[in-house]
Amino acid sequence: MNEKMLEELVRQVLASVTQAPAASAAPAPAQACAKLDPKADYPLATKRPELLKSPTGKKLGDITLDNVLSGAVTADDVRITPETLRMQAEIADGVGRVQFAANLRRAAELTAIPDARILEIYNALRPYRSTKAELLAIADELDNKFAAKINAAFVREAADVYERRNRLKAE
Repeated sequence: MNEKMLEELVRQVLASVTQAPAASAAPAPAQACAKLDPKADYPLATKRPELLKSPTGKKLGDITLDNVLSGAVTADDVRITPETLRMQAEIADGVGRVQFAANLRRAAELTAIPDARILEIYNALRPYRSTKAELLAIADELDNKFAAKINAAFVREAADVYERRNRLKAE
C-alpha cells in the first residue's frame, strides 16, 4: 500500500468513529460503564475515548498514520468490537432510534462469526437458495455455536416467511 492510501484508510476509520449515530457504528462496552448519556457521552471518540479499544486491545489514540506505516497497527486493530457496537446501540436507544439500535446489536453478534461464514449465510438467505431445513440449521448454528440469538431468530423468521411466500429451494 502506498502512503496516500494508508493515510486515507486511517482518516476514514477515524471519521467513522466520530460520526453521528445514524451513520456510524463506533462505541464500546455497555457494561464497561454506567448508563451512557447521548448528550454527555456522544460522540464517544471525542467525549469518552477511554471506552474505545480495538479487538486487539489498542486504544483509539494508538491508531495513527505513523503506527499504520510502521506496521504497529494492522487491519485487526481497526475492526470494530461487539462492545463498541453495543455502546453505540445504547446511545441510539437514548435518542429514540430503536430500530438503528437493534441493527447495531445484530451487528455486535456478527463480529464473532468469521467473514467467510457470514458471506455463506448471506447467500443462503437469498430466495430459492436454501431449503427450510437448511435455513433452520443455520439458525441453530448461529444460536449454539456463536451465541447469536438475535440473528438466529431472524433466520428462523426468514425461513417461515420464505415458506409462506414459496421462496425456498425445492427439496
